Amino acid sequence: MTNQTSTIKERVMEAYHFRHATMPAPIVTEVSGHYKRFQEQKQILDNERTLFDWASKQTYIALGNMLTAAALLGIDSTPMEGFNQEKLDALLEEEGLLENDQFGASVLATFGYRKEEPKRGKARRNMEEVAQWV
Repeated sequence: MTNQTSTIKERVMEAYHFRHATMPAPIVTEVSGHYKRFQEQKQILDNERTLFDWASKQTYIALGNMLTAAALLGIDSTPMEGFNQEKLDALLEEEGLLENDQFGASVLATFGYRKEEPKRGKARRNMEEVAQWV
């Protein structure tokens, strides 16, 4: 494991402990042990790539909640992948929004209001064509 992965690992654990700071110390210790075993069993902290892949998957949990909350507020939103991560990370670091290559963008989301209502309704397949209930 590289020094950068160690640093990221330490920051992940710090954030985890900070989030659970209101728990009694014995519970924090027990939960931390379970969390560490989970990370080791899933080989999450083996290298930068496995850690980033796992962290990226975690962003989809927050992303889903953000898109749902936006829809409930009447705000349009769209998730995006397929962007040039290196260029985006460089731009975010240049703007002071990322620090020392510690984090990276894994997914983007746009939010806003449509200028005009769509001219036609969405064309959707019937539920029976796309889902099978078992």
